[in-house]
Amino acid sequence: MTEPTLHPSLKGRCVLVTGGATGIGATLVEQFARQGAKVGFIDVDVANAQALQARLAQAGGQVHFEAADLTDIGKLQQAIRAVRERFGPIGVLLNNAADDRRHRIEDTTPESWDACVAVNLKHQFFAAQEVITDMKALGGGSIVNFGSVSWMLKQGGMPVYTTSKSALQGLTRSLARDLGPFRIRVNTLVPGWVMTDKQVRLWLTPESKADLIRGQCLPGEVLPEHIARAALFLASDESAMMTAQDLVVDGGWT
Repeated sequence: MTEPTLHPSLKGRCVLVTGGATGIGATLVEQFARQGAKVGFIDVDVANAQALQARLAQAGGQVHFEAADLTDIGKLQQAIRAVRERFGPIGVLLNNAADDRRHRIEDTTPESWDACVAVNLKHQFFAAQEVITDMKALGGGSIVNFGSVSWMLKQGGMPVYTTSKSALQGLTRSLARDLGPFRIRVNTLVPGWVMTDKQVRLWLTPESKADLIRGQCLPGEVLPEHIARAALFLASDESAMMTAQDLVVDGGWT
């Protein structure tokens, strides 16, 4: 894969990534740091997050990690404020963190429902709420909510996750309307099945891979780098008049 396009508007901009220690999130942190952005990220995986921070700092990147459980809104707010103190007002929010753990209708309880919504929908709203003042002061900003093709494909086996992800696209459109007058753009980046280490380890089987190959229009795998490149575009001034939109990167699966 060739090097990603350079986006000069991202240089020096403060970018916040939720769930940045591994998978797509780690690739987002790395790619934005390479653009010269100041990148703060939040995760509960301290070991992998610290290793990523150390590696990127050694390469000259401006990266800062905050450990926090995103479902604890108070801790989330504290972590965002710590990133602000370190790097200044936040101009880009990448609401990446989620948990696509499989679960059956029969096994879902009120408690497990609330826990799944908390990690796949609730914290995204409160993260956005926390950075609005920064973006207003900056004269604009970009919020990117990370959706999923799972509900579009009528995928079963995780009803609360797919419900949350469909609702997230409604949240995008609502925020885009309310924040548009302040030049704050809100879009949804919708990945297909991205071949992260976790996905390959937990869910990929010969049968599911065959289904994916039949479903996609394009051959090959969707990789974290493909998602990061789309995120760079949505965060940068290249997408200056783009808001309330869904950018699907799934190889033509949906």
